[in-house]
Amino acid sequence: MGAPVAAAAALANTRTGRRIALGMLLFLVLAGGMLLTPLIAIPFAVAGAQESTEVATQPAPVANGDWGYPQAGDYFKGRGFGYNPVIGCSYCSTDHKGYDMSQGCGATIYAAGPGLVITAGSLSGWGNTVRIDHGDGLITLYGHMEWGSLRVSSGDTVAAGTSLGAEGNTGHSFGCHLHYEVLQDGVSVDPQPFMAALGLPLK
Repeated sequence: MGAPVAAAAALANTRTGRRIALGMLLFLVLAGGMLLTPLIAIPFAVAGAQESTEVATQPAPVANGDWGYPQAGDYFKGRGFGYNPVIGCSYCSTDHKGYDMSQGCGATIYAAGPGLVITAGSLSGWGNTVRIDHGDGLITLYGHMEWGSLRVSSGDTVAAGTSLGAEGNTGHSFGCHLHYEVLQDGVSVDPQPFMAALGLPLK
């Protein structure tokens, strides 16, 4: 055995030698960690950049002046206003007071016009609901939203296009959709002619 190897073996059998060996091992682990950190962080950085791009490219609802659609992009029309029984749903009203539209569970719901949020939470058969007071006795209602999805609170001021929450299936609902209701002086009115008069025709 050569002299350097013998000296290293003798040093390893001492307390000082073990401390030096442990220190060198710790140094190597830390140096390796510093070299590998960028390789571990790159996938997370790329995923974060993709996520922020997706949020930035989310379409905004079409607007005309101070008013806009409560959903962005195309949607499926459900029940309209008036007599609309639902086969197989014993709790669904036959006299439908709103307009149902759907893009699928979790789709973003937007304020249709400017106003003050007067309800943000559970409301009777509508489940998780937002109501907006637009002044002059005009109120819009957005029903059946997902629990935990609301992005506004009572007392908030909103504008057309303000994100309210996500499409859900809460309350007396028969599948994910938005129940969009318009009330004038406490009486529900047909949302289709109301929106058409604003230059925003519904299907």
